Amino acid sequence: MKHKLIILFSLLCSIMLFSQENKRSFSLNEAIVYGRENNRIIKNAHLNILAAEQQVWETKAIGLPQINGAIDYKSNIKSPFDTAALDPNDPFLFLFPKHSMTPSVTLNQLLFDGGYIVGLQSNKVFLEISENAKDKTENEIETNIVSAYNNALLTKESIAIMKNNISALSSNLEETSQIYENGLIEEEDVEQLQLTKSNLENNLKNLETLYEISKGYLKILLGIDAEETIELTDTLESLITDNISLDLINTTHPVANNIDYKIAENEVKSKYLEYKLEKSEQLPKINAFLTSSYLGYSNSFSTFTSKEQDWLFTTVGGVSLTFPIFSSFGGKARRQRAKIEWDIAKNDFIDKENTISLEFKNAKNEYTLAIDTYTNKQKNLALAEKIEHKNTIKYKEGIAGSFDLRQAQLQLYTSQQEYLQAIIDVINKKAALKNLLNIKQ
Repeated sequence: MKHKLIILFSLLCSIMLFSQENKRSFSLNEAIVYGRENNRIIKNAHLNILAAEQQVWETKAIGLPQINGAIDYKSNIKSPFDTAALDPNDPFLFLFPKHSMTPSVTLNQLLFDGGYIVGLQSNKVFLEISENAKDKTENEIETNIVSAYNNALLTKESIAIMKNNISALSSNLEETSQIYENGLIEEEDVEQLQLTKSNLENNLKNLETLYEISKGYLKILLGIDAEETIELTDTLESLITDNISLDLINTTHPVANNIDYKIAENEVKSKYLEYKLEKSEQLPKINAFLTSSYLGYSNSFSTFTSKEQDWLFTTVGGVSLTFPIFSSFGGKARRQRAKIEWDIAKNDFIDKENTISLEFKNAKNEYTLAIDTYTNKQKNLALAEKIEHKNTIKYKEGIAGSFDLRQAQLQLYTSQQEYLQAIIDVINKKAALKNLLNIKQ
């Protein structure tokens, strides 16, 4: 029996340790940092940069020496005459051998290609596009993490408030029931409190379900397995203190820092380079090559592997020049199309710049309004608590009726939720403004 207890105790300890190891705790800042490192969408954006770097090297390699090997084998299945009857030194054997093999090595070097030069210029822009895409992804994921964390926190604190409200209401209901049993009040007074309590209990069940769903969405954003348990260590009260920043409103931020501005700028550069590439197609292309090869021929394939096989060695070098003459105006059409697309990108860029400037002002105004709303809801909550407290006293003293108390309670519950939502709005509006200004954590 003693051994069984020891084994059971060991199992319980193991389960507790596993549960603790499988449980993660996050403040909002910790969640943002963790999400940046482990979110799968951000990981893919980083992999896209690595792929872009490899593609840049692919472009560079086009202009570097290229060495290729080849082995050509031919068999004259039907010769114009019987090669077996010819003298071994007869030149016709060289022209019509039964078997011939030509191993060769060729060195190719690009000397000039306008498209290659434009491609090298495009490498920097191509990398910038990938890096800006990654920054945009990180900003969006950070904003989503802030929103998901706050929604989960809102639900968590709403549950705590709801439980306190139910506890206080249960106490009032118990006192009211005793008073009703003594015949001092009407049954409707008890029913009003029962109705309110029933609604609160139903809301509590919904909030508890919503809390798990909110944490589940947060775990997806953080790149955490669904089976793991996470705990939110921040409170809305602590976050609101850190997220009211008048400096963020008063400071001037250049539009050029915005990620969408940078992406639009990249689009203009890339369209210009495409236009430049089409123009470069009018230029000649020059390539140099050097080929070394061996030529062997025989009446039997097996002799190619013997030491007696004779091989003729040759080396050929040269330069090739190609240039366009006439393309039925297709080249001109491609250049005109590229020029038009470049003009469109420039117009879109101007519109994007003006739009972002307007979004800056709007985001700052919304953030300012959220702070003002928070201050207002904080005062309203204090008043609602005061009114509910007074009505509770009046109700117990028989001065106020159950309807008045219910109205005061509902007003308090509404004020509590509006206050929490006001905190969430401040935090979310700040996150959206930081995203727009491209301000990192």
